[in-house]
Amino acid sequence: MGPAVQLARSLHHGGNGMTTRETMQGFFDNVEQRDGWESFLADDIVFTILTSPVKRVTGKDACLQATRPFYSTVKSMEVGDLLVDGERACALTRYEMQPPDGSAAFQSDVAEIFSVRDGRIASFSIYFDPSPYPK
Repeated sequence: MGPAVQLARSLHHGGNGMTTRETMQGFFDNVEQRDGWESFLADDIVFTILTSPVKRVTGKDACLQATRPFYSTVKSMEVGDLLVDGERACALTRYEMQPPDGSAAFQSDVAEIFSVRDGRIASFSIYFDPSPYPK
């Protein structure tokens, strides 16, 4: 394989050889296993919660601080659809949540919008109905 083909493949797959679809599937597999999902986040990730009020954080540490409480209560999850277009992806997911206070489990349907750069999630925005979540 010539250098131009290798470069094109590297650019298409991100610098680490993973396509956007592979990155997203790996991320969701690790979320479901509750282990290692953090490794899919870019150091300069921008995470946005598009409820009212909108909340946006920048940087991996801030993103982890914002998302760990959610992911720690995921009992199970299902990715209904994963749409990929180049470096962008949209996932329609259903999470079964178990609140840490022992109250009844509930389901949450979430639309998740991602951009992937070099095999890492560079931006991540979520849309969901916050009403079933404990206040």
